[in-house]
Amino acid sequence: MTLALFDLDNTLLGGDSDHAWGEFLVSRGHVDAEAYRLANDGFYADYRAGTLDIRAFCEFVFAVLARNELATLKQWRDEFMAECITPLLLPKAFDLLAKHRDMGHTLVIITATNHFVTELIAERLGVEHLIATTPEQTPDGRFTGKLAGTPCFQAGKITRLQEWMAERGESLDGAWFYSDSRNDLPLLEVVAHPVAVDADEVLTRIAQERGWPCISLRA
Repeated sequence: MTLALFDLDNTLLGGDSDHAWGEFLVSRGHVDAEAYRLANDGFYADYRAGTLDIRAFCEFVFAVLARNELATLKQWRDEFMAECITPLLLPKAFDLLAKHRDMGHTLVIITATNHFVTELIAERLGVEHLIATTPEQTPDGRFTGKLAGTPCFQAGKITRLQEWMAERGESLDGAWFYSDSRNDLPLLEVVAHPVAVDADEVLTRIAQERGWPCISLRA
């Protein structure tokens, strides 16, 4: 079946769930507010500039997961979904997903944001398949603070997608990929139908030069 691949943050969502998670932790006093916000904002600026050290960022984010019990983290995540993610949901994103679903495509969210933060978002969007950066967990579910496998970021998205396709017998034949970010150029360049969505300046310029469609799910 044809794959319809979607970036999550600032593509299907009207904001960045990774950065918002950090802001939520700060607002609730779950982390040292000043230091955490400074680091969170710095990593987000690096991401937008295309210079993010993804492994350093994972170490930063996963440390909070490792310090807390899974039940506590899930309670925080439920509150985060209700307060921070619901306002970022875009009606046009649901319409776009429905369009591809009606065409018989296999819908996949592929995101650099970690699986713990994004799995409920994918469920809320009605997308069964999620490929995300994976924090390591012990057999009883506790987070170790370490990264499991390849980060789902930049060229790592291709690696993770190839692994997923090999497991399922899927291919990129005729595939679509929607993204807002220059960081997704590696994957955009290998699909049949790359689409820029509310794109950053660099991706907008490249998409226009190459004749890729440029759309908005916010307007």
